[in-house]
Amino acid sequence: MTVSVHSAAPVAAAQARTSVDPECWPDVARLPRASALRTAIARRVVERAFARVPLRIRHGSTLGVVPRPADGGDRTSTLILHDPAAFHRRVGADGLIGFGESYMAGEWDSDDLVGVLTVLAAHVDDLVPATLRMLRGAWAHRRPARDRNTLTGARDNIQRHYDLSNGLFALFLDPSLTYSSAVFDTLPATPRAFTAAQHRKIDRLLDLARVGPNTRLLEIGTGWGELAIRAASRGADVLTITLSEEQRDLALRRIAEAGVSRRVTVELCDYRQVEGRFDAVVSVEMIEAVGADYWPAYFTALRRLLAPSGSVALQAITMPHERMLNTARTHTWISKYVFPGGLIPSSDSIVQESAAAGLTITQDTGFGDHYAETLRLWRETFLRESEAVGALGFDRVFRRMWELYLAYSEAGFRAHYLDVRQLQLVAAGPAAED
Repeated sequence: MTVSVHSAAPVAAAQARTSVDPECWPDVARLPRASALRTAIARRVVERAFARVPLRIRHGSTLGVVPRPADGGDRTSTLILHDPAAFHRRVGADGLIGFGESYMAGEWDSDDLVGVLTVLAAHVDDLVPATLRMLRGAWAHRRPARDRNTLTGARDNIQRHYDLSNGLFALFLDPSLTYSSAVFDTLPATPRAFTAAQHRKIDRLLDLARVGPNTRLLEIGTGWGELAIRAASRGADVLTITLSEEQRDLALRRIAEAGVSRRVTVELCDYRQVEGRFDAVVSVEMIEAVGADYWPAYFTALRRLLAPSGSVALQAITMPHERMLNTARTHTWISKYVFPGGLIPSSDSIVQESAAAGLTITQDTGFGDHYAETLRLWRETFLRESEAVGALGFDRVFRRMWELYLAYSEAGFRAHYLDVRQLQLVAAGPAAED
C-alpha cells in the first residue's frame, strides 16, 4: 500500500528540531541522554533487524520522500533516516518511545509508513536478539502513577484524548462521528460505504444486546452519540455515560437534532458510579481505556448493572496474551502520547475477568481486517485535511504524531498483531446486591 505524505514534508533533523515547541513537546525538542554504547547497540540492533525482514534503510537529508514505483520495480518498504545519529540515540535511550519521538521530530520517514510498521509488527518477536530481550527492563519505562485510572485519573486520561477538539475528530471521521471499527459489506472498503458500515456495526451490537422497544439500555462510553440515537430509534430508553465534556456537549446537540432527546439521557459519569439495573448494556471499545488494574471493577459493574435475563454487548480490541503482559509492564509511545492509562486486553483476559464477575460469553466474533480498513480511511482523510487540522491550532509535531498513531494502529491489524471482537455476555448466576 502506498501512503501519501502530508503537506508538512519531512525536513533535515536539525531544522526539524528547531521547529519543535519545547513547551508543548519537551521530549521531542531535545535529544535524550544516551551513552555511546547504548546508541551503538541500538544502531546494531536496527541494522540487524532490517537485514532479517523485508525492509531496508536509506540515509538521506533531502526534503520529502521518494515515492514507490507505481508499476514494477522494487517494492520493499524503506525507512528513510534524515538524521541517523539522532534516530539511534533516541532508540538507544528510550526504545520504541524514542522510535516514535524520532518520527515526530522529522528524523525519519518512509515511502510506505504502514508497510514499514506492518512488517515490524509481524516480526516483533524476532527483531531483537534473545540475549537483548532479557535486558528489556534497561530500555523500558514504568507507567507514570498519574496515568492510573482512579475516579479522578480516568477522567483526566479520557479528556487528554477525547477533549482535544470535536473539530479535529470531525475532520477525519465519517459523518456519523463513530470512532471505532466499522463492519463493511465488502473489502477493501470505500469512503462511500463508510457510514453504512458504521451503522452495520452499531446494529449488530444492538442486536447482540437484544435492544428493542422499551429496552432500558446503558451505554458505557457515549462517543458522539450515534449508537444512542440508533438505539432510541428502536424505541429504547437510553442512559449513555461519558467522561468527556466535549463529547457530551456535541452528543446532546446531535441527539436533539435527531429528535430523540426524550429517550436519551447523557451524563458525565464513571461506570463505577452508575446505579440501577438495565435490560441491556453496550460498551464499544471502551475497555481499552479501563486499565488492567480496573478490569475486575469494570466487569463487576457490568454484572451488577445487568437486569435478570439481560445481555451485554462489547466491542473490544484485543492482542495476544503474552504481548499484553509485556505491554502492561511498560510505558509505551501510545500510552505516553495517545491513550494515557490504557491497555488493550487479550481475549484470555476478557474471558477470565468476565467469568470472575459472573458473566458468560455466549457469542464472540472477530473482524480485524475491517479495522485495518477503517483506520486506512481515517488516515487518508486526516492526511488530506492536514491544512485544516493545522488551522485548528494543531502543529506539525501533533500532525506527525497523529499520522503515526493511525498508521501504527492500522499496521497492528494488518499484521494480525491486533484484532477487534464483538462479544455477547449474559449473567452466569445471581447478581451481587447494590
